[in-house]
Amino acid sequence: MPRRYYSNNINMWSSIFELVAFLTLIQIAAAQCSYSMLQELTKSYVSSRLTGQISALSTAVYTENFKAATIQNSVHSQALRIDHNRSLHDTTQCATYTELIITDSRHPYVIGTQMRYTPEGQLTQIDSLVTDAGDWLFNATGTLYWATREDWSPIPEARRDSRAVIKAGADAYLDLFSNKSTVVPWGTPCARLEGGSYTGQGRPTDSCNLGVPSRVVYMANRRYVLDETVGAVDVFLSFGDCTTGRPDSHEFRLEGGKLRFIHTITMMDPRCGGLPSEACLCRPT
Repeated sequence: MPRRYYSNNINMWSSIFELVAFLTLIQIAAAQCSYSMLQELTKSYVSSRLTGQISALSTAVYTENFKAATIQNSVHSQALRIDHNRSLHDTTQCATYTELIITDSRHPYVIGTQMRYTPEGQLTQIDSLVTDAGDWLFNATGTLYWATREDWSPIPEARRDSRAVIKAGADAYLDLFSNKSTVVPWGTPCARLEGGSYTGQGRPTDSCNLGVPSRVVYMANRRYVLDETVGAVDVFLSFGDCTTGRPDSHEFRLEGGKLRFIHTITMMDPRCGGLPSEACLCRPT
């Protein structure tokens, strides 16, 4: 067969591969949202919680504590006195995560919400963890005190970790519960906020490496919202891969590839006592 045929054939396939790669890049770019748009959406979400206005939320699929629910009968339909809020904005997945702290003595809450959008900004999915009295180490006043003393401000662009590094850091921490030999990128200092309980003491030697349960605990069904701008990722998961696993949120901030802050929100089952790590030992009647 003539050499020219092979040459033309190679050039044709090269052009096809280049076209496919180009179209893939266009598709990826089209799936992304702008950071400013997501910021406006979280701003609107928070402001509407002050009045209990749910019209902008009512067309989305809603789950509360990992169970199907109706937004009209949820905490979102109530006017909330919000003491503190902070959000993550994931432009790659068109998703956000918002932490709300409400210390209102009539009914305090700590609420974590992941929201997912189309590239045009249409809300499609709302998943909320709503914790109050009886949930793991719940103390909204304590949560507010410690959360407002942490620095989750944007990281200079030249020092930002990649999405892969941030996600890997979170996964390493969560994997440690089932594989005790996992290497975790511990940072120093590092502080962990579980409910209203805080491990940090304001010292440069503060550590989050305080041990995990000796039993094997699977942190399953992970769903991520990741914001490279602030070096953070929130992970919704089941604390214990079983029917009685606890609905849970673990939020991480990394700086220089190392864990700096960890926030947890964990639902408890009044039928089952013990630690969240003992969820799969529960036999509710």
